[in-house]
Amino acid sequence: MKKLVWFSFLVSAVLFSSCATASLSKYHGIGRIKKYDIYSEQLPDSFDGFRIAFASDFHYESRFGKKRLPGLLKALQAADADLLLLGGDYRGRNGGNLSELFDVLYQVCVPYGTYGVMGNHENNANYEIVRQEMERTGIRLLEHQVDTLWKGNQYILLCGIRNPFDLTKNGISPTLSLQAEDYVIMLTHTPDYVEDVDVSNTDLALAGHTHGGQVRVFGYAPIQNSHYGTRFLTGLAYNSTKMPLIVTNGIGTSQMPVRIGAPAEIIMITLHRLKE
Repeated sequence: MKKLVWFSFLVSAVLFSSCATASLSKYHGIGRIKKYDIYSEQLPDSFDGFRIAFASDFHYESRFGKKRLPGLLKALQAADADLLLLGGDYRGRNGGNLSELFDVLYQVCVPYGTYGVMGNHENNANYEIVRQEMERTGIRLLEHQVDTLWKGNQYILLCGIRNPFDLTKNGISPTLSLQAEDYVIMLTHTPDYVEDVDVSNTDLALAGHTHGGQVRVFGYAPIQNSHYGTRFLTGLAYNSTKMPLIVTNGIGTSQMPVRIGAPAEIIMITLHRLKE
């Protein structure tokens, strides 16, 4: 049995590999830019080198307030991404003028557009506020939907999950209806979804919600925001089927306006075709 598990892991390593680097940010309000190079045999040739910027958990206004918006804009513009993805939790506990945040996101011009999902802070009156702001600024909201990104006659698929905390209504992944040979990116607010639910046919998932612990001392985080503990706390992880997942620390803060050992970050992902 152990030999079989080890063989399965080796097969996964051949079909998928990655590396990550992090650099201190020069942009006010953004602690670092964390970069991932993701390799897959499933990726179509025309998407080799495709660049994705991913930002989540703004909690506007929390520690991340109006004075930090210019830094966010400069960081996202400098990323020179093909696609911008947003992972939810746009408004802080004490509220905030979300038009200010979305006006900035609107200024980020990316060839393949901006897509987002909702977070748990949108499971209330904030939902309609955020939905209207997305509609106003041309951001595509994906709620248990799949969109197709084309380059010539080749494509990849982008899937967004609706309220991943309500598995009674949303416990069937839209990816189950897709083909195994498609390259599929899943955007979900909480990383737990990829373990709680069968997400077959997903090649890469992106999530936030955990804040990377927000406060980590010697690697220990008192608050983890995942019922899988530190397993999906931050960075590159895998679900039980060896499907890769990138969890971001996010931008803003919740409960306390402080970050220790879990810097606010923007994720940059470059996709690579893994050659045979």
